[in-house]
Amino acid sequence: MISSNEFRTGTTIELEGEVFQVVEFQHVKPGKGAAFVRTKLKNVKTGGVVERKFNAGEKVPKARIERREMQFLYKDGDNFVVMDTNNYEQYTLTAEQIGDGVKWLKENMSIGTVFFQGNVIGIDIPNSVQLQVVETEPGVRGDTATGGSKPATLETGAVVQVPFFVNNGDVLIIDTRTGSYVQRA
Repeated sequence: MISSNEFRTGTTIELEGEVFQVVEFQHVKPGKGAAFVRTKLKNVKTGGVVERKFNAGEKVPKARIERREMQFLYKDGDNFVVMDTNNYEQYTLTAEQIGDGVKWLKENMSIGTVFFQGNVIGIDIPNSVQLQVVETEPGVRGDTATGGSKPATLETGAVVQVPFFVNNGDVLIIDTRTGSYVQRA
């Protein structure tokens, strides 16, 4: 058990059978009434963020999660096979377990895997990835002056908006948190 007064960014707790990570917290002492802790909690499994108030000193169960470094090996139909880099054990994950990170997964990529009670509940994709453009309209000389963008399909199947000067075969750095183009590699 952990007291709400001990909340810190990154602390994981259990609420209503789900695992949440504290994203933001604020201790509030109003002029009238008891103190409380206002929090923003991210559901580790779904990625959804909720706001919740706790009474000061309220006890909640602390979630014991384990993070392991793994390597994405390949996609097998609708499943994704990853390997623990320490003991070479392989796990098969579904798209639901991976979440939005599915569109950024590239073979042999290192990912962080989050375990709760022996089960995989999510993965941590790197903040940026290098992916090759497989299809986009060719750039036209002089288009860069307008500062616009065009869609480009990447090797993983993800579609992102890129500047006009990007061509097929270019390797791009993509921010996985926002899904946006950063620069050419």
